[in-house]
Amino acid sequence: MWWYASRFEAMATKADPTPPAPTTSTRTAPTYFATARRASDDGSEGVNVVRRYDALDSGRRRMMSFLRSMEVCVVRQWQLSPVVRARVVRMAMEGYSYAEIVESVRVSAGSVVNILRDVGGTLRRVERVSIDGRLSLMDRTVIHAGVARGDSGAAIARSLGKHPSTITREIASNGGRCGYRPVAAHRRALRAARRPQVMKLEATPALAAYVVASLEQLWSPEQIEQRLISEFPDDAEMRVSHETIYQSLYVQGRGELRKDLARCLRTGRAIRRRRDQSSNTVGKIVGMVNISERPAEVEDRAVPGHWEGDLIIGTRGGSAIGTLVERTTRFVMLLHLPNGHTAAEVNAAMAAKIAELPAALVRSITWDQGSELARHRQFSIDTGVAIYFCDPHSPWQRGSNENTNGLLRQYFPKSTDLNVHDAAHLDAVADQLNGRPRKTLNWRTPAEELATLLDAIAA
Repeated sequence: MWWYASRFEAMATKADPTPPAPTTSTRTAPTYFATARRASDDGSEGVNVVRRYDALDSGRRRMMSFLRSMEVCVVRQWQLSPVVRARVVRMAMEGYSYAEIVESVRVSAGSVVNILRDVGGTLRRVERVSIDGRLSLMDRTVIHAGVARGDSGAAIARSLGKHPSTITREIASNGGRCGYRPVAAHRRALRAARRPQVMKLEATPALAAYVVASLEQLWSPEQIEQRLISEFPDDAEMRVSHETIYQSLYVQGRGELRKDLARCLRTGRAIRRRRDQSSNTVGKIVGMVNISERPAEVEDRAVPGHWEGDLIIGTRGGSAIGTLVERTTRFVMLLHLPNGHTAAEVNAAMAAKIAELPAALVRSITWDQGSELARHRQFSIDTGVAIYFCDPHSPWQRGSNENTNGLLRQYFPKSTDLNVHDAAHLDAVADQLNGRPRKTLNWRTPAEELATLLDAIAA
């Protein structure tokens, strides 16, 4: 019974009999030995049969013929050294033919085919081109050899002079350690680097239509991105990043979205620019209670019913709209101020608006130090709602309200007369704003959050 065979390069086998030494030859090709072990008929340990062959003299065919004649059942393949494999790949990258590689490296044509198959296939001259600083095909071949040896990503990175993260991402995005192939990885990198590329919104009309409809509802690109995930959880085509939407609106030449949709963004701008710091006008308030005295339950937003308020001012300060935002649900209410924004007018409008809610949902209001709330004591006496004032020049202490005021500028641009908007229109704007999904609410809407609270109170 024949049970084992192996071949190995320029090594003396431990089997008995000792294989004959290679004869003198003018060629530099290595000599190999094939050994088969045969069990004797009487059950003894058996004997070894050894044959020598030369790689360039049809050695593979001779070796396989020998093994077949001995009826061998298991063969362990001989492995070329990493140096030889790297040389084969390098010559293939430089455009040499198989015959030229065989003649230069002194390996068989079958070995060349196997080496190139391991790294991904036939190489072409065009694939040798790489942008400076990026991984070349030779770099990826070194990565493949390092992975085959079991080297760490950091060790491979040191040998190439690259950052370890570059090597880690390269391996992870191209099949991992078990499936990394340098040629396939290089071709993928070249395809990704081609410009121009077809934008996602241009290639997917249904996705573009959804984005346009959402922008017309004044949703932000990030809200659109997250809402797509929840509405189309199993449709990979209905995915787009908020940056892609911004690029489609801002970058000239990418006409997937109409340019006039830029007005649907909160800023209304068709170009990007640096954010300016918000300014906060300070007024003198008698008897005001500082925000530092606000109950601790307000800070973590766990208890609903604590609001933040402010005014958005129209052209030349002649008109205004009051804004109230609930800290837990981000629910918005707008105050109609047709007769000016004096302290008396703001008190009356705010008292009428909060009367629409259950008392449990109106516990306190935090305002800036504007003179429109100079009569805050009278308001607290009339409604039982405490008023707290922020520190000077500290708009972040009313973060939810500041963010909401930014959203409202989409509807009520600066330097416009705000008196042209009646109470019905303000309520419609508030309803639309409360119907927007919010990231901070895990992409639920303020209206949905408030409805949940009202149900809990009713129960």
